[in-house]
Amino acid sequence: MSDHEQSPNGAPTEPAGEHLNIKVTDNNNEVFFKIKKSTKLDKLMRAFCDRQGKDRNTVRFLFDGVKVNDYDTPDGLDMSDGDTLEVHQEQIGGASYIQ
Repeated sequence: MSDHEQSPNGAPTEPAGEHLNIKVTDNNNEVFFKIKKSTKLDKLMRAFCDRQGKDRNTVRFLFDGVKVNDYDTPDGLDMSDGDTLEVHQEQIGGASYIQ
């Protein structure tokens, strides 16, 4: 299929593999997003927080146990279709002093 072919209904088709389906979960809710491999994950993270009523500054997103930064992209993190981002509540403090 060339870059300019159309689907049977006449709509232009996208190059294969340009988009990924990503699941975002906070262990209570799962939201699925379809994004381009080159899209900054900040867009996805903000959309998740908006849908769940969370303050973006109070949560942390992890992929394979590593913190996801706003400027990261699925391509840069070597994400595959169906991968999951985990959302965790940001912890403030937590250190205790023991004598």
